[in-house]
Amino acid sequence: MKRTLIEKVKGKAGEQVKIVGFVHIIRDQGSIKFLIISDISGSIQVVITKDAVEALKISKFLNLESVVEIIGLAKIESQAPEGIEIAAEKISVLSVAAPEMPIPIIEKSEEKVSLQKRLDWRFLDLRKPKNQLIFKVWTLFEQSFREYLIQNGYIEIHSPKFMSAPSESGGELFEVKYFDRKAYLAQSPQFYKQMAMASGFEKVFETGPIFRANPSFTSRHDTEFTGYDMEISYIDSHQDVMKEEEKVTQYIIKKIKEKYGEEILKLFGRDLVVPTMPFPQLTMKQTKEILEKMNVPNERDGDLSPEEERKICDYIKKKEDHEFVFITEYPVNVRPFYHMRLEKNLKLTKSFDLLWNGLEITTGAQREHRYDILVAQAKEKSVPLESIQFYLDFFKYGCPPHGGLGVGPSRWLMKIFDVSNVREVTYLYRGVKRLKP
Repeated sequence: MKRTLIEKVKGKAGEQVKIVGFVHIIRDQGSIKFLIISDISGSIQVVITKDAVEALKISKFLNLESVVEIIGLAKIESQAPEGIEIAAEKISVLSVAAPEMPIPIIEKSEEKVSLQKRLDWRFLDLRKPKNQLIFKVWTLFEQSFREYLIQNGYIEIHSPKFMSAPSESGGELFEVKYFDRKAYLAQSPQFYKQMAMASGFEKVFETGPIFRANPSFTSRHDTEFTGYDMEISYIDSHQDVMKEEEKVTQYIIKKIKEKYGEEILKLFGRDLVVPTMPFPQLTMKQTKEILEKMNVPNERDGDLSPEEERKICDYIKKKEDHEFVFITEYPVNVRPFYHMRLEKNLKLTKSFDLLWNGLEITTGAQREHRYDILVAQAKEKSVPLESIQFYLDFFKYGCPPHGGLGVGPSRWLMKIFDVSNVREVTYLYRGVKRLKP
């Protein structure tokens, strides 16, 4: 008999079906037993009565999280979860679970397990329907990101993750031995996205790993994560990049809400909102002035602290009824050397961050494409020219005006599900003190 996914059983009421999955709950009522069986599509109640002698006998030796195959009659039952259950006729144990679980799969409110312990046993933690939904949504998120860009003429690239020089600041680097010399794990595909602009690709994107030797223990930082990057040629300013991000953001969230909006609301209590365009914008100067009037401490000149990000998003939500806000015109001292400067004020850059409900999810800018100016800006930032000469060469033989952005999908997922820690939405988290499992 062919397997039926649990979500399809309701459509087969009155028929004999075969399901497979984990035993999440066992309820023993003497001559009758109830099991809750789960697979990737959902959960269903299985009832084993005294008439199913062999099945009842096998069920007595089942442990939670054992993997079973069950054949039985699907029938409508108003008292059962989802209004459907299976009357078991045959049970086969495919894999026996050890009797004592290190963490519960079905948690009761009084027995909440610490996040650290859940991460120690991540493969078990991921059996929970809430956690599986996160990665179903991430799959659609990445599909939608790629779908929009490919439909709009972008070329996908895969840049190397070993680099001879830093692509961002000189700090936060993982240094590795590379045969007879040093190499660094890539902090970003930035240099190679710009190489694609010099190569005439015009519009590119990449999805891939990012490595940051960040000693932070905050809820928003990790040392290895997935990054989504875009770069576009022939722009007039960073505003063109921001308009493109508005479109791709709206496209992705609309797709996620259509397919998973009800499940996200049911399991996480988050009513996902598809954003309207254009998104609100504030310059850094305007942002600091608003925060000062709100008596929010200025913790970082020219940049925003996590508290400032939350407060300015609260302000925009009340004023504009919008979950997103672009912050633009960051000062030169807090941006990389390759960000283009504003003509009207050379102390500011044509750059932006996108905040979503109090969290920075994107950094972008128009890049400096003129060789002489780029060299001068690198010198000003004390970047050793010999270490980036290969990068500077990209601009010696003509390069279109261009700009782009980097998106943190794990931070997006924090906002999609309204969870407060990046560890919750990362398949296997890597941080200062976590290198396993």
